[in-house]
Amino acid sequence: MSNELKKELEKKFFCPTKFAQEIESMVKNSNMSYIDSIVLFCENNNIEYDSVPKLIPKPLKEKIKYEAMELNFLKKSSRAKLPL
Repeated sequence: MSNELKKELEKKFFCPTKFAQEIESMVKNSNMSYIDSIVLFCENNNIEYDSVPKLIPKPLKEKIKYEAMELNFLKKSSRAKLPL
């Protein structure tokens, strides 16, 4: 397999690490929320929302959960949490 083909395949198919890097980059560069960044990323790359949970690693899930609690999308947990 040529290097060009490998690069094209990597661009098309995302692994959890690459997906997390892309989302973190979008959040950092555009001041968007994690949730909005994931939605925009999926729309731009024709990724179905149903396949996203498989792509989200645990650290990113925790950030999304924290953000959802701050936006009152989820009930706030009674456990102590560190600010992100």
